Amino acid sequence: MDIAAHAAGELTFRAARDTDADELVALIESAYRGDASRAGWTTEADILQGQRTDAEGVLEVIRAADSRLLTVERDGRIVACCQLQHRGTAAYFGMFAVRPELQGAGLGKVILAAAERTVREEWGVREMHMTVISVRDELIAWYERRGYRRTGQLSPFPYGDERFGVPQRPDLEFELLVKDLAQDPV
Repeated sequence: MDIAAHAAGELTFRAARDTDADELVALIESAYRGDASRAGWTTEADILQGQRTDAEGVLEVIRAADSRLLTVERDGRIVACCQLQHRGTAAYFGMFAVRPELQGAGLGKVILAAAERTVREEWGVREMHMTVISVRDELIAWYERRGYRRTGQLSPFPYGDERFGVPQRPDLEFELLVKDLAQDPV
């Protein structure tokens, strides 16, 4: 895996191991849910309560075929993660989390670029796909600044399945965002 330099130290990228599951759940939860998530800008605390994931969900991603949960460490501590899944000529990017206290300093851009480079080099894919809750305007704008485009393709939020959280509003759905990796080298 790549090792990238960043302002606050070296980042090490590696595939997650089963033994990382609990630490990764804590990271993902802290980035999106509850009061801890309010320290960063990616919080979903106002639109979703409850859990974002659990150890079973994280282990499923770690163990899935054609998938990798990319774990990012600095000074031996997990500071971020993202899911990469090979889907033919595309890769799916998900489960992206950066420790709230480290958000807003450029770390997310470095990780996203490394993820794009990884799927292009290792899987030869031409596109990166992701889904984002459509009401997350600030987050979608962040991805658009990195070359992702809105497709208008919507899929329903899994209302009633508390494994994905407890919605605080009735209009949640996912929108597919796509980036052409063949045209935009990282």
